[in-house]
Amino acid sequence: MEELNILETAQNVLRIESDAIMALIDRLDDSFANMVDLLAGIKGKVILTGMGKSGIIARKISSTLASTGTPSFFMHPAEASHGDLGMIDRDDAIVVLSNSGDTKEIISILPSIKLIGAKIIGFSGNKNSQLYELSDYFFDVSVEKEACPFNIVPTASTTAQLAIGDALAVSLLKRRNFLEEDFARLHPGGSIGKKFLKVSDIMHKEQEIPLIKESALLSEAIIEMNSKRLGLTGVIDKNHCLCGIVVDGDLRRALLASAENIFNKPVRDIMTASPKTVIKDTLAVLALKKMEDLKITSLFVVESSDNLVPIGVIHIHDIVKAGISGY
Repeated sequence: MEELNILETAQNVLRIESDAIMALIDRLDDSFANMVDLLAGIKGKVILTGMGKSGIIARKISSTLASTGTPSFFMHPAEASHGDLGMIDRDDAIVVLSNSGDTKEIISILPSIKLIGAKIIGFSGNKNSQLYELSDYFFDVSVEKEACPFNIVPTASTTAQLAIGDALAVSLLKRRNFLEEDFARLHPGGSIGKKFLKVSDIMHKEQEIPLIKESALLSEAIIEMNSKRLGLTGVIDKNHCLCGIVVDGDLRRALLASAENIFNKPVRDIMTASPKTVIKDTLAVLALKKMEDLKITSLFVVESSDNLVPIGVIHIHDIVKAGISGY
């Protein structure tokens, strides 16, 4: 019986909070669109502030904005009244979260923000509040009731704040034409960032590239392969274009096929002509797929399909080391 009551309580919380979010939909109007236009057009930053639970939600909204291309940070209202107002400029916009709209620490700094000239956006559940009066833009995030049995603990109200903050951030994302590639650029350490790593980001280049001339002897190829430690060397013609490749397997096959000293043989006699290449702007994950399809472990990197001068080499180990898995 007790377990049943727990499940009923949890289900009731989720219903109340989902109802709170659904109620926001009908409140979306031109004023919300104007907020998005304002934030998309400001020259400065979007600063979030709030006290207590609203402050925690404000931090999360600020983080979401920053990660989706809108410069943003959180300012604690109590610290703001002791000097942090200096972070604000007239070109900024301040998004204020307060369920009551009359939070003392919030209301005390709003007149100063008005004097600075920054725009104020208020998210509150109280239209009869000082925040409503002092905001340039206002959105009603009131809820019918909190999800706690005492109708006190911030639950549905903070859920509504978070939801409208996400709506604001995603609307701004679309307004700015912010793409997945842009998101990856701001998250180079995450899985999304790795997904957009290019071959040129992780390839061996310059002095690390194993290369010999077409006229070189096999002994020179062995020395180059041993010094660069990639298990291969590229072969270039008189125009410095890639015309062949020698890998460890080529050396083994040459030794097994000939009883004579092969080290003085021209490298062109055992190289694989027209080796597979990859263009430098290719995604590393696609280079990995190409290696897997061809059952090879390395690719030479070129500027374009029309320019076969090698500018790098990428080994399958480099891709795995970068944390990239199969496509």
